[in-house]
Amino acid sequence: MAKNLKMKSARAFKDMTQAQLAKKVGVTRQTINLIEKGDYNPSLNLCIAISKALDKTLDQLFWEDDTHEQ
Repeated sequence: MAKNLKMKSARAFKDMTQAQLAKKVGVTRQTINLIEKGDYNPSLNLCIAISKALDKTLDQLFWEDDTHEQ
């Protein structure tokens, strides 16, 4: 699983710490850290909560860009 740099960037843009985002969505800071590092696959409900907290769509945060040639 790739690092979630989109989520990290969106969080930084809103000037939120991992702990602040975690509290807002009801998880631990460690969970947010693991998602950003790509070491944890969040549930759909958690993805939705994170998207709402960061004012982004699911696609903006969690959809992988298909930028490589086939």
